[in-house]
Amino acid sequence: MQFTHPELLWALLLLLIPILIHLFQLRRFQKTPFTNVKFLKKVVSESRRSNELKKWLLLLTRLVMLAGLVIAFAQPFFAKQSALQQKETVIYLDDSFSMQAKFEGATLLENAVQSLIKSIPKNQNFTLFTNHQVFKQVSLPEVQNDLLAIESTPKQLQLSEIFLKGNTFFEGNPEAVRNLVLVSDFQRRMVTSEIDTTGTVQIHLVPLIPESMENIVLDSIYLEGQNSENIELTAIISRKGSMESTPVSLFNGEQLKAKTAAVFKENDKAAVQFTIPKNERINGKLEVSDTGLAYDNHLFFNIDTKDKIKVLAIGDADTDYLKRIYTDGEFVFTATAPKNLNYGDLENQNLIILNEIPSLPTALATSLRSFSEGGGSLAIIPSDEIDLNSYNFLTSNYFSTSFIQMLKSKRSVTSISFSNPIYRNVFEKDVANFQYPEVSQYFRVKTAAPAALSFQDNSPFLFGGDGKYIFTASIAADNSNFKNSPLIVPTFYNMGSNSLRVPPLYGVLGNLFSIDVSASLPEDTILKVSKEDYEFIPQQQALSNKVTLSFDENLKEDGIYTVSQGDTSHKNISFNFDRKESDLTYLNLNEIKGASKASSIASLFDTFEKDNSITALWKWFAILALLMLLVEVFIQKLIP
Repeated sequence: MQFTHPELLWALLLLLIPILIHLFQLRRFQKTPFTNVKFLKKVVSESRRSNELKKWLLLLTRLVMLAGLVIAFAQPFFAKQSALQQKETVIYLDDSFSMQAKFEGATLLENAVQSLIKSIPKNQNFTLFTNHQVFKQVSLPEVQNDLLAIESTPKQLQLSEIFLKGNTFFEGNPEAVRNLVLVSDFQRRMVTSEIDTTGTVQIHLVPLIPESMENIVLDSIYLEGQNSENIELTAIISRKGSMESTPVSLFNGEQLKAKTAAVFKENDKAAVQFTIPKNERINGKLEVSDTGLAYDNHLFFNIDTKDKIKVLAIGDADTDYLKRIYTDGEFVFTATAPKNLNYGDLENQNLIILNEIPSLPTALATSLRSFSEGGGSLAIIPSDEIDLNSYNFLTSNYFSTSFIQMLKSKRSVTSISFSNPIYRNVFEKDVANFQYPEVSQYFRVKTAAPAALSFQDNSPFLFGGDGKYIFTASIAADNSNFKNSPLIVPTFYNMGSNSLRVPPLYGVLGNLFSIDVSASLPEDTILKVSKEDYEFIPQQQALSNKVTLSFDENLKEDGIYTVSQGDTSHKNISFNFDRKESDLTYLNLNEIKGASKASSIASLFDTFEKDNSITALWKWFAILALLMLLVEVFIQKLIP
């Protein structure tokens, strides 16, 4: 038994007062009986014994009454040692997309919020944090509406991050009991490293289990192929569970374009194909019906009208092979002799090819350097004989490149850099047996650029990157058979297509994503990205003939956004959430040592309440004192 005011127990010394009084009343006196009152003597003797009993009973009741009053004012109680310590409670509430799984008609997140509201004492201060919000040192009435407004998010903290972040919210009192409560479904992917649960913090895990583990996921969509009239799209759908098939709908805006069934295979994957007109602008959305997670039941994508890439070839050499590569469907190809060149046209191009010019005028080299610094792409093909100084004036700006001398020695191109942007994804696998082109003479160069094509002695034939490409030999028919090689088409085609990056069908929110918009912006003008009432200004770099937009973690909603300049719409871009949260595999919490596991939020807080409970006893001692007072009254009246 413990006391709130133990110093009052000194008042028990007052018990000496009734004892002293009683002893004073029991003093013996010498009495002499008369001989003729024998019968009276017997009566007086019996009365004296009764009176002594009464005095002893009164003494006992008064002692108990007085002791009860003193102890009652000292406020005795029963409690565990932990109940007397200061408590600090920090709660992590998982609001990731996997908490959209259902239990008893509501999502796991909704159930968790309701349970917290019912279980947390209204007068208790606590800290609650989610994957993207923090409510520090608040009481339940202060944040109840905020808790009810919490929505699921694509972000998911790792367990190690949760422990570290949770520890920062404790105030640092070494005597306090620190409780860190984790409310989550505890997906397997929350653990990426070893977890340290040692320390002074008591960790309590509250796992939330959905009713069903079944889920259908719209994984991705990509272009399978195209012809002059149609585009073939392939969508990949995956499952978690035993369902055999599911309907998949394709919308263009609000209009239903096609509907088919996805039949799952043994690998839990299904592929469905859609055919759409090539020249139609598509603001697409795929949909499936599913009772599992909601966020992965739709997938946005868009196919905009493609901006034609402008390619300019400068030189007197043959350009027929370039005309066959840069067709009118995707490119605007023009060729001009150096003497007829309009320098004002340079900044409007996406790719400029110096087609075997013997000598570069200083004005042209200066304009080309300005063009490339503005984001334009440049390909340099030297002629058999060149003015080294004029070429080096231009190329020294690109990877510190300089042409040194002509080497009249026959060489074969024997090495392809498959990681170079020009040849990335061109070949299904690295090839060893290939009909490589040859040259009769080439220039020895000094450069810091990586080689895309190399001779057998590892000297470069084509090198560069980031929109700057330089050949070391003429590709004219009298010097090389490169124009007849299978490499000619992907080399120049990808130089052109990479000069204006065409956005993919969609981007993934949270991942770095960049696109080029073919536009020339006036000074102090910017591009905006909007969706319904939401408007956003992305990071952008305005170049002479295009604007590069970059997106990282700023956008929070999936959907189709419009890129516009004032009232002029340029193109649409789509964003979707990452599908990582769709993997419904969970941790074995027994693997997390040093943490307790609760069956529910309510049971955990009931345990906290019991540990904090204090049984007050002062009322019982006050009742005892009153009872002794009544006993004394009865003794006074009943015992003569």
